[in-house]
Amino acid sequence: MAIIKRALISVSDKSGLAEFVAGLVSYGIEILSTGGTARALQKQGIAVRDVADFTGFPEMLDGRVKTLHPKIHGGLLGVRDNPAHLAQMAEHGIVPIDMVVVNLYPFESTVARTECTLEEAIENIDIGGPSLLRSAAKNYRSVTVIVDPQDYSLVLAEMAANGGAVSVERNAALARTCFARTAAYDGAISNWLSALDASGVPQLFPETLTMQFHKRQAMRYGENPHQLAAFYAEPGSKARPSLATARQIQGKELSFNNIHDANGALELIQEFQDPTVVIVKHANPCGVASDADLLTAYRRARDCDRTSAFGGIIACNGPVGGELAQEMIALFVEAIIAPAFDDEALALLATKKNVRLLATQVPTGSGRPAPEWTMMEMKRVQGGLLVQERDTLLLRKAELQVVSLRQPTVNELRDLHFAWKVVKHVKSNAIVYARDECTIGVGAGQMSRVDASRVAVWKAGEAARLLGRADQERPIAGSVLASDAFFPFRDGVDAAAEAGATAVIQPGGSVRDEEVIDAANAHGMAMLFTGVRHFRH
Repeated sequence: MAIIKRALISVSDKSGLAEFVAGLVSYGIEILSTGGTARALQKQGIAVRDVADFTGFPEMLDGRVKTLHPKIHGGLLGVRDNPAHLAQMAEHGIVPIDMVVVNLYPFESTVARTECTLEEAIENIDIGGPSLLRSAAKNYRSVTVIVDPQDYSLVLAEMAANGGAVSVERNAALARTCFARTAAYDGAISNWLSALDASGVPQLFPETLTMQFHKRQAMRYGENPHQLAAFYAEPGSKARPSLATARQIQGKELSFNNIHDANGALELIQEFQDPTVVIVKHANPCGVASDADLLTAYRRARDCDRTSAFGGIIACNGPVGGELAQEMIALFVEAIIAPAFDDEALALLATKKNVRLLATQVPTGSGRPAPEWTMMEMKRVQGGLLVQERDTLLLRKAELQVVSLRQPTVNELRDLHFAWKVVKHVKSNAIVYARDECTIGVGAGQMSRVDASRVAVWKAGEAARLLGRADQERPIAGSVLASDAFFPFRDGVDAAAEAGATAVIQPGGSVRDEEVIDAANAHGMAMLFTGVRHFRH
């Protein structure tokens, strides 16, 4: 147990500080402090000894030098059961410091401001703070180090249970938190400074990239049972809805594949503002529908591909009620994601105790966010890392180019927009047929775009057959087609027309665009170019 007699406190974030220090003082602990922290504590009637008085050396250089002194770092680093250390400390009049409470200058929030200058950034690089934290954490067997105000209550509770002492186990945990924080802080400084160009203008990608993720949970196994795995939350994830902040209401522990598929469902559902349901299987949407209410949308999304929906992930952009839950329990699914579940829904879904229920807000139609590292996608490759902005670009009507002789009808234009949102989230090569804001057939991950179209048509036929519909021979008649990339030849358009599609949306940009447009005109189809490709590998 580490007995605390003296604490050094210097913080920029003063939340909960007065109550914490009052707790320390109740044990007769001497408080050392500096500058604004000392003044804040004195206003609360707490006796504070100024660090300058303690060291016998004044603060200088506008406060840049105040704790960088042998009496401070010797008091932290001296090993209490090392006779040589104790003798040297006594020789130089150094007394132990048993606790350090420091949080750092707000560098990250400073540089997050678009108007931040290089001079402001430099002034918000803390030097003494990280030094204090690292010294204290290195000597954790004797020194308690606190960098996060959320740990104040834990430390006070432990001191209350141990007569003012803190266990080595608690100190070791606090030291780990400390080193993680200083590493993240140094990483943020490195990332920002190394992203400046020769003129001092910040660029998106730094020359040296440092990232820190926090383990949220261990997985039972990875993609396959013989692979170990864990789920890590990215920096800043607490500030916005995501799987890292989703609240699991019931069900088995999430698996590696559950989280991967659920992420695909969550990313797709965010594209829609109208009541929409998304069903994802193996990272690809197998059914998507928008309608006047979620119940109808769910039925239509499910019926797009009942076979693939079995064992899938369902995402809704509105709360799940009892009637919708009643429909859902008839189908085996791995997880359901929604902003909320009412009491009737929870009671019904509880009968399927293994189904994971995840509650998280679903931001809709959010558009392209400002560049920031939390909006980056990263893919590990042998020997390195691929990093890119997330594909959050939204299609706007004014950017569409009608290249066919025939203009799309109002309904076709609505469905083309719908299909384009979905195809963006289908593995390439990707083809999506849609009608009345519902997917009819999805062709994913094919090496040939024509094959992707054939797969989509075949799946549409299978769905019609299973449902006993009369349109089994031409299941996509009257639908529209979305392609994630351009058609290199006219054969894909010819096949779509033969199957009954009436309109096509695609990026354009092929050397054979004229040939493809001619095919659309020959079949009386409407064709739109977006000028944007949505490959997804």
